[in-house]
Amino acid sequence: MSTLFARKPLSAVLQEVQTGAGEAAPTLKRQLGPVHLILLGIGVVIGAGLFSLTGMVAADHAGPAVTISYIIGGVACALAGLCYAEFASMVPASGSAYTYSYVTLGELFAWIIGWDLVLEYAVGAATVAVSWSAYFAKFSQQIGFALPPSLAAGPFDGGMFNLPAAFIILAMSLLLIKGTKESATFNAAMVCVKVTIVLTIICLGWAYINPANHTPFIPENTGVFGVFGWSGVLRGAGLIFFAYIGFDAVSTAAQEAKNPQRDMPIGILGSLAICTLLYILFSWVLTGLANYKTFAGLEKLAPVSLAIEGMPQQFHWLSKLVVPAILAGFSSVIMVLLMGQSRVFFSMANDGLLPKFFSDLHPTRRTVWKSNALIGVIIAIAVGLLPGSLWGEMCSIGTLLAFVLVCAAVIVLRVKQPGAPRVFRCPFVPVVPILGGLFCIAMMLGLPGDTWWRLAIWMLIGFAIYFGYSRHHSKLKAP
Repeated sequence: MSTLFARKPLSAVLQEVQTGAGEAAPTLKRQLGPVHLILLGIGVVIGAGLFSLTGMVAADHAGPAVTISYIIGGVACALAGLCYAEFASMVPASGSAYTYSYVTLGELFAWIIGWDLVLEYAVGAATVAVSWSAYFAKFSQQIGFALPPSLAAGPFDGGMFNLPAAFIILAMSLLLIKGTKESATFNAAMVCVKVTIVLTIICLGWAYINPANHTPFIPENTGVFGVFGWSGVLRGAGLIFFAYIGFDAVSTAAQEAKNPQRDMPIGILGSLAICTLLYILFSWVLTGLANYKTFAGLEKLAPVSLAIEGMPQQFHWLSKLVVPAILAGFSSVIMVLLMGQSRVFFSMANDGLLPKFFSDLHPTRRTVWKSNALIGVIIAIAVGLLPGSLWGEMCSIGTLLAFVLVCAAVIVLRVKQPGAPRVFRCPFVPVVPILGGLFCIAMMLGLPGDTWWRLAIWMLIGFAIYFGYSRHHSKLKAP
């Protein structure tokens, strides 16, 4: 009997989470509280987007209205986050949107979501690792150590091997293997570093904003869709959505939360609210200190230093702290994304859709050490050898698609299982899920066309794996 649209019973998921299912469903160690979960969310969201994408989107698409782009992205994430929070309180299991889809839309949709999340977590980690490498090269120059260019870029980018990018992937993978509590402690330290720098720039820079830099707030469209005007703001929102990628990684830690029904909604919505506020304030200050037209060339990828130059001389020392803060920020982003990836594979392997290898736990640390090790090695080799421009182009569209399906799943489950226990209920259903899905679809339509055919190719590969392996090993098919 086909399992294509068979749904995993919600009661079975809850039983696995509460009691485990023997050797077939090993349990992770519950040791994370609401503060840990909020910090995980902040750790993964505050990073590449804040320090790099702000300048790029302002320069090429939205001008000072990059702030509106962040607001649009934040609203879409908030709507999707409310849907995530309801599911996380109902289904406190690892796997995030994959698990939610399995109990509502069926196995095929669950596989699509799970494969989609690879784009968000693994490819996202690779994207940030390449940026980490570029900033590490700058940092090495600051401390008087010149990193050989051949070891800071892959063969396609004029070098031999991107050693820093591979190093940070392996280092964060080893940290995850060591233990969840240790990883959370490291993340908390990195969050303190980067948030302190962000708040310092906001507080000190606010007094020196030049109102002329915010005029016109929405530059006139050039006649090309996505290049300034409101279409540019929308295109900017789609691109800047990468900055928000990962807040849903909090939901992948559900089986490691002490009280997931209560703490997961707090972690998801709390971290998202804090990060959205910081994004709005930071982008407003940045475009107020420096005119968006000056974010040209390489400067648009490192707009913070340029903005600091718009402050009085006595504050220029902040430039020396920006690079270390970015390295700290990127490190925690990479770690949480790798954690999310391994947790999704953990759930998929428990369901039989991937080999059991991906759900094997360390006998004492109870971490998915084999999965972390394999994923870490594969991504490290890939970022070391493949072109840097390859990464990041598919992350946003993959995540937006996942969010659309999560929003739809909330409506489906409200209809099919209205009496299921919900510690947190998404308000105004179906209005909020519908709006969340429409916002995400609108941002998908605003993305460049080549991201769509890349997504299509990626999904074809996923279907080949599903119909070649997963469908035949699914536990739903087992007698």
